[in-house]
Amino acid sequence: MKMKSLLSSFAAVGAMMMAPAVAAEEITMNAVTMTPKTHNLSHGFRIFIDEINAKFEGEFQINWRGGPEVIQMFGQADAARNGAIDIAFTDPSFYAGLVPAAKTRYFTNADYAGVNAAGFNEKMQALHEGSGLFYLGAVPASEIKFHFYLREPIETLEDLKGRRIRSFPTVQPMVEALGAAPLVLPIGEIYTAMERGAIDGFVFGPVGWGDQFKGVVKQVVTPGFYQGGFNAVVNQDAWNELPEELQARIVDFVRNDLAPRIDASWSGVISDAFGEMEAAGYALYDLPEAEQEKYQGLAMESAWETMAKSIDPETAAELREMLNK
Repeated sequence: MKMKSLLSSFAAVGAMMMAPAVAAEEITMNAVTMTPKTHNLSHGFRIFIDEINAKFEGEFQINWRGGPEVIQMFGQADAARNGAIDIAFTDPSFYAGLVPAAKTRYFTNADYAGVNAAGFNEKMQALHEGSGLFYLGAVPASEIKFHFYLREPIETLEDLKGRRIRSFPTVQPMVEALGAAPLVLPIGEIYTAMERGAIDGFVFGPVGWGDQFKGVVKQVVTPGFYQGGFNAVVNQDAWNELPEELQARIVDFVRNDLAPRIDASWSGVISDAFGEMEAAGYALYDLPEAEQEKYQGLAMESAWETMAKSIDPETAAELREMLNK
């Protein structure tokens, strides 16, 4: 009996050793993006989500629920903070009330690789602590700049003085520095305001506006200033549920592998955008070289002067050094 019992025990142990290990359950997080899935600006979001899902299949997945039709764009980061959604891919300026320093990513002429090497992502992660959001990383777009779209053409920067320009907080210091008057207006009201002359222009990036403002925009000022890019922020509690080892692998992949490739992928999108502007009848006004230097300098100085008033001046100085190496 003892021998039989012993043999049974060995058999049971052997069966356990030969049985396949039970895989950990795949974790899925729901996400929204600031633009609809079909919008050209969603180019970077699509790459990000597709590559994450391919890389971490069986462990971690992102379910892209949609864009502002699911949660309005200005409330997406707050929705992630309070748990209504797990991940928001959004404009840093849209949640500056939660993390004022988030929008500093715009204020650089360096590409993503340079910004990442300077330690900016780690600093940004630290600055998000306590906000209810985990800063996963960027969906960078260094080639995307901000431009003035004008109802009536200008011949010099001086001609912008006194013009009423629809803007948003990130670009407002630059608008004011040029002597123009910044106005706040919902995106959906811009066309009518331009058509009626209630505003003289607006500031946007180049992607997605060619057809939308055909007939009311006569001129676009180039080169652009600052640079585009978006943040991926995760509900802190949802992020904490992931195993630490998986967290580390996701962060490393996003910041050091995926983001640089997204940053290098925008050329075709931008080229198409300027082609749409040309087809819509927008004339490009290229600033003379002497004015370009003044223009870019004014953009940076006005932005950082404003940031030093809205966040700790030492933090602003540290971020500026990181972003302008």
